[in-house]
Amino acid sequence: MDARVLIVKNERYRREIKLPEGHTIHRAAQDHHKKLSGQTLQVSSPQGKFSAGSEILSGKVCHSVEALGKHLLYRFESRDVLHVHLGLFGRIRSGRLPLKEPIGAVRVRLVGDTHCIDINGPAICEVMGPVETKVLFNRIGPDILRSDAEPIRAFARTAKSKLPIGQLLMDQSVMAGIGNIFRSEILWRQGVHPKTPGNAIDETTFNKIWEDARDLLALAVKHNSIITVQGGKPSSGKYRERVNVYKKTLCPKCGGGIQCHNMAGRKAYACEKCQPL
Repeated sequence: MDARVLIVKNERYRREIKLPEGHTIHRAAQDHHKKLSGQTLQVSSPQGKFSAGSEILSGKVCHSVEALGKHLLYRFESRDVLHVHLGLFGRIRSGRLPLKEPIGAVRVRLVGDTHCIDINGPAICEVMGPVETKVLFNRIGPDILRSDAEPIRAFARTAKSKLPIGQLLMDQSVMAGIGNIFRSEILWRQGVHPKTPGNAIDETTFNKIWEDARDLLALAVKHNSIITVQGGKPSSGKYRERVNVYKKTLCPKCGGGIQCHNMAGRKAYACEKCQPL
């Protein structure tokens, strides 16, 4: 038996990723690229629902791993791409070899020379070719954290829309990577009410929103935590977040009350004084 597939039972994986915002997917992509790129991978589906896809990829070299918004793309030789979107219930576990017994229903297992990546319950798990990959890139808005992102594309979509900016920031076809916490925090930092129509946002204001989002998401990738408080460090709480208005009652700037707005089924938080509509 190959030494890589020796299974050790009853041991938990060291790292786990679940319910991600965009920065956690980018962090996962960086981590998986380091652990898997340039290696011939053994790909399997312990659960059995991705058996056909795993047969296509197993035994091939993984050239790179990258993030596109909340999507993970594992690029293999022959231009095959493993496309994973965790959704609300998917999770990723990673650990060093030797292999551990699968925990739960593992849809796909990626085994390299030194590490194993297990993905449970993703909303999307599929093998794509070049055409399907191009369609995905055209469908997803510019990813704030990617070096090839074009903010002008996102502004053009925003400037034509009557929908509130708070809703547009969460629309992954407009711009990719911003989650619910970042949405409230960025708009508060820029003094923009979440119900402001997209076509009322001028290009200067939009660029400030984009730049702030880029800086905050990059900081989150670095610290593996959402930190929007100026000069803040990760908290000691469960999620390590340091935020200003998200799920807060009082505005840290003016002391006024924070209002909660229901936007497309998600809650956005804003200070009516600091973010006048």
